[in-house]
Amino acid sequence: MRLVVTTGTTRRLLDDVIGGRLEGAFVAGPVNHPEVEQEVVFREELALVTSRTIRALHDLIDLPDLRLIVFQSGCSYRARLESALADMGIVTARPMEFGSLDTVVSCASAGVGVTLLPKAVVAGAWQAGRVAVHELPPERAEVDTLFIRRTDAYISSAMAAFLDMARASGAH
Repeated sequence: MRLVVTTGTTRRLLDDVIGGRLEGAFVAGPVNHPEVEQEVVFREELALVTSRTIRALHDLIDLPDLRLIVFQSGCSYRARLESALADMGIVTARPMEFGSLDTVVSCASAGVGVTLLPKAVVAGAWQAGRVAVHELPPERAEVDTLFIRRTDAYISSAMAAFLDMARASGAH
């Protein structure tokens, strides 16, 4: 078995699985495609991440030029962020797109804008006092991480062992 790890947006990874360029991928759910089989591996809690100067979510409403700090189009967290802010009546300027998690967190820390990320991903920056983390209602915060593969894909013994390992790590 040769394991190759790559990153990308949910949309790009889904396209690569459907196109046969990847045997499988971990993506944020839900995914709805007839050629794709999906399995929940673990659940994460998302939160809005801002600079420490933002004490409460309602403070975002008063910002004159609130920017979204996001990954490129096709990222499911980006769509969730836009929807959550719209539900709060917050209109944002054009998003600032980055390809690095560290850059996204650093921009939020510097007060450039707001982002939406799993709490576990920003735990270090939050505990170090670099960012503020704002909880969302459960229906907005909870997201399943799925392992997807083509429905017609052959599951080798190596892939089966990998999936068993992923299931076991997600159970903790």
